Amino acid sequence: MIEGYPEIARDVSTLKQAPNLSDWAALRESWSWDDAWAELDLPDGLVNMAHECVDRHAENVNADKVAILWNGADNQVETYTYAQFKAQTNKVANALKTLGVEKGERVFVLSDRIPELYFSCFGALKAGAIMAPLFSAFGPEPIKERVARAEGSVIITTPKLLPKVNAIRSELPSIRHVIVIAHREGKPVAEGDIDYQSIVGSASEEFEIERTGPEDWSVMHFTSGTTGLPKGAAHVHNAIVSHYATGKYALDLQPDDIYWCTADPGWVTGTSYGMFAPFSNGVTALIDEGGFSARRWYELIQKHGVTVWYTAPTAIRLLMKAGESLPAQFDLSTLRFISSVGEPLNPEAVVWGNRAFDQPIHDNWWQTETGSIMCANYAAMPVRPGSMGRPFPGVHVSVVDDEGNEIAEPMVEGALVVRPPWPSMFRTYWNDQERYDSRFKGGWYYSGDRAKRDEDGYIWFVGRDDDVINTAGHLVSPFEVESVLIEHEAVAEAGVIGRPDDVAMEVVKAFVTLNEGYTETPDLMRALNRHCRERLGSTVAPREIVVIDILPKTRSGKIMRRLLKARELGLPEGDISTLEED
Repeated sequence: MIEGYPEIARDVSTLKQAPNLSDWAALRESWSWDDAWAELDLPDGLVNMAHECVDRHAENVNADKVAILWNGADNQVETYTYAQFKAQTNKVANALKTLGVEKGERVFVLSDRIPELYFSCFGALKAGAIMAPLFSAFGPEPIKERVARAEGSVIITTPKLLPKVNAIRSELPSIRHVIVIAHREGKPVAEGDIDYQSIVGSASEEFEIERTGPEDWSVMHFTSGTTGLPKGAAHVHNAIVSHYATGKYALDLQPDDIYWCTADPGWVTGTSYGMFAPFSNGVTALIDEGGFSARRWYELIQKHGVTVWYTAPTAIRLLMKAGESLPAQFDLSTLRFISSVGEPLNPEAVVWGNRAFDQPIHDNWWQTETGSIMCANYAAMPVRPGSMGRPFPGVHVSVVDDEGNEIAEPMVEGALVVRPPWPSMFRTYWNDQERYDSRFKGGWYYSGDRAKRDEDGYIWFVGRDDDVINTAGHLVSPFEVESVLIEHEAVAEAGVIGRPDDVAMEVVKAFVTLNEGYTETPDLMRALNRHCRERLGSTVAPREIVVIDILPKTRSGKIMRRLLKARELGLPEGDISTLEED
């Protein structure tokens, strides 16, 4: 465990509800993916994400249960039951079939978080298409790169975002149709485009889902590369069993939950855990169209009685910045489980959550390529601040040495790997099989992360392969240094890189943003340096600390250390299409 951060154990008998997973070791020992599938539905052998998430519930006692609880940017509220969800997605599927969309074609969805985005995504899956969501904040070039790489045939978008599509449409010969969700904005649709309401509104509410099997394509997500074009990670319908099982056990989703995942569907968390996990578990999902505001987020939890909340470390650090007195002004008593993903959660944030919400924030780890949660801190398990938790019972996550051998000794650093296959594992990088094959070696999937495993099986993140700093022969984890920096009351966020040095090979350099009420002064900088030396020692502590206004982050909340380093050294910045806007 990290010095100064003892584990946080919760008395299971005092929890609001008994957790789905009460004994991690026992479930791991008895795990069977076939047993997980037995809790789902395979009508006549059909394996389709939309059936498991929508139709399965619409055809049983959940038909009148609210599936989508939509909170608009202006705070208007709309609700859609599972029966209505089925009808709307059937209408989209029929509309796509009318346009000639065939099984395996790529349908891109570029929209803010409105109900029609979700209808379109599941409608595309029902039609047998590959659904590919895009960040609404993307500019024309990132859109072009992704659509062109996947040879998309349809783009579904809104009037507000349509100019981005128009700017590059002539460079996308594969696009046959652009569907515009115009009725919410009250805008006319230009000649040549298709009005969503005119084609979907008149479509039948009855639809027979395209026959898809476990290995048929379902979803494509693009991940940023250090250089070159983003990679299109493609998944199959069989992944739904992973989304269902991890939603049930890692996020502890239970039938009466009001669940809120704050991630945008343009990011894999916004689909795997904003769509597939909650709907396959038959819960009510809160969808918020608005942006971040600490006060507004607390208001939403209070207003809608959110019980399970899944968010990102960046958001948590912003909530920390807003102070502990703010959440105390709201009734957040419905919250029974809080989880975080996007990058490792600093131990200070876990402890802060325990103070602010009377419960720790549960970190977990997975990637676009893994498709679902691989390691987690579970509701009934003691949380060790700074750890990503233990492997999900149905997967084999390990730490290996340079020869690919599992490391038995506790807390020895190595490559973080997963033993294939598992249901939600990506099946290819679209049109880049060579790069896909390079991620597998010696019977392992190499995540590109480095980690340690303690004597009880908890996994501890060290850094990305290309992030770890070698200073005078000592390997330094940027995450460790960043975590110590944000322990200081003045620091809101921190990003750490290795700066080349003629003597030490690299030295540690830190970039920090400050909390409100603090300004850069010589006294403050001396205090920060002293704090780091006391906590880390002189070898690991930053040689240089620089205050900046904004740290470069992806829209999923990951601090882009490689961008900090590129800017520091005057190198090409590589793919910055997922860079969060200032």
